[in-house]
Amino acid sequence: MKHIIALQNLAAPWSDGLEPTDAELNAIEAEMPVVLAEVELLDALIVLLDRPASEFDGRRIRRAHHRVLAARRDAANRAAAGAQVSGDAA
Repeated sequence: MKHIIALQNLAAPWSDGLEPTDAELNAIEAEMPVVLAEVELLDALIVLLDRPASEFDGRRIRRAHHRVLAARRDAANRAAAGAQVSGDAA
């Protein structure tokens, strides 16, 4: 019979070298408006799981969906502006 033994050293907590870098933290911060808009849309959709949609619910979902699209557009514009090389046409 073969015994399976957990390797405690591999299951240890994070080491010092695994903290997120400044670039990763900046990327998370730049993406946060999209995440928050998507959470708002999910909240609006979750409300409808146990009851029929009213006119108010429809408006709430449309507004939340528009916020998601606007946040994604803004994030894409920021990424494109950051990738633009100096001397390029605006």
